[in-house]
Formats: sequence, structure tokens, C-alpha cells
Amino acid sequence: MTNTSQHDLILGARLRALRERAGLSQRALAKKTGVPNSTISLIESGKTNPSVGALRRVLDGIPVSLSQFFEFEPEMEKTTFYAAEDLPEIGKGRLSLKQVGTDLLGRAMMILFETYEIGADTGRVMYVHEGEEGGVVISGRIEITVDDQRKILGPGDAYYFDSKRPHRFRQVGPEPCVLVSACTPPTF
Repeated sequence: MTNTSQHDLILGARLRALRERAGLSQRALAKKTGVPNSTISLIESGKTNPSVGALRRVLDGIPVSLSQFFEFEPEMEKTTFYAAEDLPEIGKGRLSLKQVGTDLLGRAMMILFETYEIGADTGRVMYVHEGEEGGVVISGRIEITVDDQRKILGPGDAYYFDSKRPHRFRQVGPEPCVLVSACTPPTF
């Protein structure tokens, strides 16, 4: 399974910045253009790369032309410190992934505060993406599979690997697992 590319993140950040500058929520833009809110969300998070036609429909609601869109350079986030409640949630279900920073545009690294509730799993299909990633387990236990290697890590244990190698994370044990991870470049 291939995840977000740096190009998709930049495209998504550009769209989000233009939408916010126009004073539109994702829902308002979706209603205005007939493009589902979920599609706009996926584009902005870099999880999908829209066709030119789909992007054009979204941009018509702002309104901005394709050339204006690609010429636009959003301002990079300049925040240094982040309160716990300000970390954007990018996970779902029993897997909480809280991202340090609201915008990864221009960033060389992505940092996550991860919480795997009991039974949480990144899925049977293993992830593959550009870059390297590593992390340290804070509490609980996590089973990490990288290629054909599998290891259960506990508090204080760490991992580091080339993200092009297929990988998967799965909570094990009687308590949730908390870890802090980093990925560079931010393509997860």
C-alpha cells in the first residue's frame, strides 16, 4: 500500500490554504461545488491526487484558476510550540495519530504522538512509502512487522527502518500502547 507523496501533501496544503483564505469550510466548498466533503478532505490531507477535472471543479468553488492554483505559494507554518489539545488528529478508530504541527508544507520531518487502543492495528495490508521512520515506545506494547521481521516492543524500546520496506503496527497486551514517532520526509 503506497501512502502520501510529498507532491500530494503540497497540493493538499495549497488547496487548504486557498479554501481557508476564501473563508470556506470543507463542507461549504463541497456544497458549492457538488464535490463530496470526503473527497476535499482526502485531497487536502494528501491522501488522494485528484484528476484535473475534479481539481477544476473544486477550484471553481473558491474561485481560482488552475494556473493561479499552481502559482500560489502558501505561507509556511511558523509555530514553534504546540499544546496537546492543538495537535491535529489524523488517525481513526482505535488508532490515534496526533501530528505535531497543522501543516507539513516545507517540513522535512513528520512527528506523531500515537496511541494504539487495545486491538488497534494499521491493517493487514502493509504500508510502503518513501523515507525513513523511527520511534520510541512510551507505554504498553506494540508488535511491529517490517518485511519478514516481527518484534514486540515495550516501554523504552525503539525502532528505525527504511519506509520502503513493507511494515505494519499492531497493539498487543492488556493496555493501550503509546509511542512517539518521526518520518522523513513527511510522506506517511
